[in-house]
This record gives sequence, C-alpha cells and structure tokens, in this order.
Amino acid sequence: MEHLAEALGLTQTLELLSLSPPGWGGNLLRGLANSLKIAFGAFGFGLVLGLLGASGKLYGGPVLRDLLAIYTTVVRAVPELVLILILYYVGTDLINQAAAAMGYGRVEISGVAAGIWVLGVVQGAYATEILRGAILAVPPGQIEAARAFGMPPLMTMRRVTIPAMLSFALPGLANLWLIATKDTALLAIVGFSELTLETKQAASSTRAYFTFFLSAGALYLIVTLFSAAAFRRLEGWARKGQPSLKRGTT
Repeated sequence: MEHLAEALGLTQTLELLSLSPPGWGGNLLRGLANSLKIAFGAFGFGLVLGLLGASGKLYGGPVLRDLLAIYTTVVRAVPELVLILILYYVGTDLINQAAAAMGYGRVEISGVAAGIWVLGVVQGAYATEILRGAILAVPPGQIEAARAFGMPPLMTMRRVTIPAMLSFALPGLANLWLIATKDTALLAIVGFSELTLETKQAASSTRAYFTFFLSAGALYLIVTLFSAAAFRRLEGWARKGQPSLKRGTT
C-alpha cells in the first residue's frame, strides 16, 4: 500500500508539473523566461550605468562625484523592495505627468521595460563601485603607456582599461548577476508575471505549495549553476596570459 501511495503521489506531482493543462509547468517556464529577460536587461543596463558612474567618480568634477556618491549611497542603503516600489510607481507617475503636459494621453508602460528600468537603476549603483574598484586595480603604467602613445580617453578606456580591469571585475559582476536573477522575484509585488508570481498562482490554485515552491527553487538553482559555470569560463578567458596565483609550499 505504501508503494502504491508513493506511486500515486508521484503521478499527481508529474501531472501538476506537466507543460500542458491542467499542469502548471508551462506557466513556470514562462515565468522563468520573463525573469531571465528582466535579469539580462537589468544587468546590461546596470553595467552601462556602472561604467558611466565609475568613470564619473574617478575622472569627473566634484559636483558629479558628489551626485554619484549620493546615488550609490542611497541605493545601497535603502532596501531593494522599497526602491522597486518607489521607482516603479513614482517613475510611472512622472512619465504620465510629462505625457499629459505635452498633450498626450496616459502612457501604458510595458512590464518588461519597467522591470528592466527599476532593477537596472539598482544594479547600476552596485556596478559603479565594482567597476570603480576594478579600474583602480589596473596597473597605472598601462594607462600611462596608452597616453604616451597618444590614445584619446575613450580609446584608452576601450582598448586598455576595460580589458585590463575585467579579471578584477568579473567576480563581483558574477555576484551582481545572481542578485539580478533573484531580485526579479521582488517584481511580483507590482504584478509582473515572473517565476515567483507564477509559482504563487499555481500553488494557490492547487494547494500544492511544497511542490511548486520546491520546483521554483530548483529552477533558480539551475540558473545559478549554469551562470557560475559561464562566469568561470569568462574569468579564465579574462585572466589568459596573466600569472596564476599559486599557494606557496612550506
């Protein structure tokens, strides 16, 4: 009887997780795809903001440096859930007010665009400090050599600074990417259909909370494992030609 009950329980679980109705597996995969879409967009947007912010902090004037210091301090100090609510609702309201002032009607903002904007601003603050530290870790002699060859600042950044700083920045950026994938779950509070919201809806409809939340956790774990492997390969590529650090023997 115990084996029969276990078989029935496994069958029910597989039916709940099947990709076609009445299973909810397709909904979970669509939610995962939305989460990854937001994470990729926010991570890329955050990298752009981080590179601009790091450059501004290192090479900008005192006013720009102070403004960037306020940006990074506030974003890192305020809980991310609070920031998401502020950026989502306040940002949407400001856009609609600007549209109304120009004589347009209410603007319907895509959930994907809003999610990328909100998480990208948060990611940008952390990326600024990661990239600033990585740029400072580049040997000054390389920058001086580029200037001696007459390279303009943008070319120096593209050909010397960015390639040289990658090996220093990638460990921090890898953590930032994993944070981005998990922070997409916070968008459920504003109604965006990512993995966490789809999981909650499936669990509420079927009362199989353990099954669905365990499945969602497994999907996040799979993303983490693949991401870790990808960043290890990137680190190996970025450190190619550099001396490896070996533990000394005693």
